[in-house]
Amino acid sequence: MQRYSFVGGIHPDYSKEKTSSKKIEILSYEVGEVLTIPISQHLGAPSKELVKKKDIVNVGQKIASAGGAVSSNLHSPFNGEIEGISLAPHPIMGNIPSIKLRITDLNNEYKKIETKEKFQDTVAEAGIVGLGGATFPTHIKLSPPKKVEYLIINGAECEPFLTCDHRLMVEYTEEIILGAILIKEKLNINNLIVGIEDNKPDAIKSFEALKGKYLFELQILHTKYPQGGEKQLIYSTIGRTVPEGKLPLDVGVIVHNVGTCKAIYEAFTFGKPLYERVVTVTGAVKEPKNILVKIGTPISKLIDYCGGTVGDVKKIIIGGPMMGFAATSLDTPVTKGTSGVIVLRDEDLYDGKKSNCIRCGRCIEACPMGLVPAIMEQFSIQEMYEKLIDWHVVNCIECGCCSYVCPSRRPLVGYFKTAKRQVINILRQRAQK
Repeated sequence: MQRYSFVGGIHPDYSKEKTSSKKIEILSYEVGEVLTIPISQHLGAPSKELVKKKDIVNVGQKIASAGGAVSSNLHSPFNGEIEGISLAPHPIMGNIPSIKLRITDLNNEYKKIETKEKFQDTVAEAGIVGLGGATFPTHIKLSPPKKVEYLIINGAECEPFLTCDHRLMVEYTEEIILGAILIKEKLNINNLIVGIEDNKPDAIKSFEALKGKYLFELQILHTKYPQGGEKQLIYSTIGRTVPEGKLPLDVGVIVHNVGTCKAIYEAFTFGKPLYERVVTVTGAVKEPKNILVKIGTPISKLIDYCGGTVGDVKKIIIGGPMMGFAATSLDTPVTKGTSGVIVLRDEDLYDGKKSNCIRCGRCIEACPMGLVPAIMEQFSIQEMYEKLIDWHVVNCIECGCCSYVCPSRRPLVGYFKTAKRQVINILRQRAQK
């Protein structure tokens, strides 16, 4: 059988075996626990809080509304009392305003969202964002200004360690397909493709069992990082290249994560807003697991649920090891974009001592975007941003392939993240003139 792939990429140690066969468990809570719900857990403007101290809220109640055109609603994960709004740690943004909710009742019966006339408005009402990690508000992605030919469902989950999407595909196959079909029908899209990496044979088998019941194409992808990147997935599945500065929409494609499809299905079928998600907790913990977790739960509770840590912990990563972020506090809460909590010891970390570039070219071979990281690094260090525009640094997807393969341990992707912000500001100023 053909395995679909793209140019570049790497084959890291995937380390998924600890949790790939572990069924999703539901995290338990107790009355009196406090959850911390950041008002910004999506791309775009922060949400605007609708509650104040001492307010009583119910499961599924909207506690913050979208703060702009690109933003998202937030809903209460429990019946409880608002203890206030204060600064709290965020996985990416430092300390930001967050809603503190004290649980007063463990009843899981949620307040259903209001179904809107427009498909996109119902998705917006449910507060659904991209659950693959990008957290782009889904209702905007579902509002293309022109005809879309392909809907591609991303089941690659190419990041090492993470298996939350894998388990969703095995345990909620039909819900994912029904969510995808909803998108396909509402947007009048002709072609539906589900792409899954070949290191997930049980997930592939689950989808193959539904091919006679529903109309979709299943494509088995070559296991290679970053196969789950939108541009790489589009090339692997339909052979189209998204031009520089363009979106998948510009080549007639919309891509959605499997978890996002399940959330859409639940919103339309049961009126359920997005206030929980599956998180993989793995690495140096006693019992690695895939856990269904309420938004706002501190990562310390997830680690404790897995039996605590093993050995001398040096770093905790939120997300995947390639594109995730190091946690600065165990109080950091789970957000809509939290796919994993990875606990690492000293022996799990590579030797970070860097040396001079030896011009080996490995970073060029690995780059899935066809860039030249070795040259771009020099311009980044020297802050030659105009040169970086010519070398297309904005095309960098920050996947970390270049840093991973570099024998000199150059922190390439770190340089590019910083440089990209400067270059984007320069390009915006040009556009305004």
